[in-house]
Amino acid sequence: MFKGLCRLTGVFVLVCSIFSTELWADNLMRVYTGTLGKTPIVLEVNPSSGDGRYFYQKYRQDLMLSGTKEGEELVLDEGEDEDEPRPSIRLRPKAEGWSGEWTSPKGKVLRIELQLARLVPVPDGTLPFLAQLHDKSPYEYLRLQGMKLKQGKTQDFMGYTLQWWSEPQSGMSLFEVVSGYSAGELQRINQQLMGRLWQQVVSFHDCLTQPGMYVYSQKADPLWMSPSVISVNVTAEYNCGGSYSDERDMPFNLDTKTGKTLALEDVLWIGQGEPQHFELIQLDDKASYDADLAYSEYRTKELAPWLVGQLRTLYPEEVTTTTDRNDGCVYGDEHSWIFPSWYFTDQGIKLLPHFAHNQAMCRNVEWSVLPYNVIKQHPGHIALKSP
Repeated sequence: MFKGLCRLTGVFVLVCSIFSTELWADNLMRVYTGTLGKTPIVLEVNPSSGDGRYFYQKYRQDLMLSGTKEGEELVLDEGEDEDEPRPSIRLRPKAEGWSGEWTSPKGKVLRIELQLARLVPVPDGTLPFLAQLHDKSPYEYLRLQGMKLKQGKTQDFMGYTLQWWSEPQSGMSLFEVVSGYSAGELQRINQQLMGRLWQQVVSFHDCLTQPGMYVYSQKADPLWMSPSVISVNVTAEYNCGGSYSDERDMPFNLDTKTGKTLALEDVLWIGQGEPQHFELIQLDDKASYDADLAYSEYRTKELAPWLVGQLRTLYPEEVTTTTDRNDGCVYGDEHSWIFPSWYFTDQGIKLLPHFAHNQAMCRNVEWSVLPYNVIKQHPGHIALKSP
């Protein structure tokens, strides 16, 4: 099921760049397909500035471009090490494309022919994540075309059967659920899970575009499975051009009936009035801006203070405003609980506080479970049975 792209959305989108159609147009980025010499390539460039990237379809790894415009021509340098000789590309416009030459530092010249990318409509059964890429980031969509997943182990977890898959080039992996739910539920659940796997592949390649040292590795673990909900954790270790590596747990939760990702407000609401569901949306109009502002204010002024109060009552020795008992970590600061990660357990919802990189060790807490008897007093947008 869903083993290839044609059978195939965070908070994890760590470095995944999925642009809206409007943003893509505003940035003047254009995607072209063609050949460098005899080798097929995909190139994305801003025709006004020359900034962009391309990949050989055989390898799918980005080569970054920077350049200038000379009249109607683009003069591009390949790579980012300015201290070393670099290949150069000169492109001249033609009808719906470019033609020109690629020149190596030693003077080897290869012909380039490019035409504006024309993507065929997505076939029936395409994963929603890939359909979104097709419309909003065609460069990434074309990168993933032809990639195949490698079948891994079969695992029994909490009475459900899991089939693991990995993408060999990036090493990203995740599982499908192959038994324990109805056929319709399995389809919706696995669309989300395989979408997450391909999202990780996109993130891996995006990390490789950053200058300097880069590392991007990932592992996934099932955390909880029940008739109503699934919790999965993705742990990523990454350094995408920064001075230091970082590691982050990024759990996500699915409603098994709909296959949709659950927000904390879907299961816990302590605000005024009816429970709200806040979407991650483009801030392209006043209504969406107002919704985002309402979400931020709810999390900052209502949820975070309430969570700290509840956790302080449950765990008074851990939730303090000093570092005396917590190895330098202050868990009584509301700021750390505005946007916590979370997942289901047998006792309640496990909450993971947010800390900056220099306090990364503070994110890993064993005690921060909000019991179901508390959650039931503040039900969210969706009526779910407790695990």
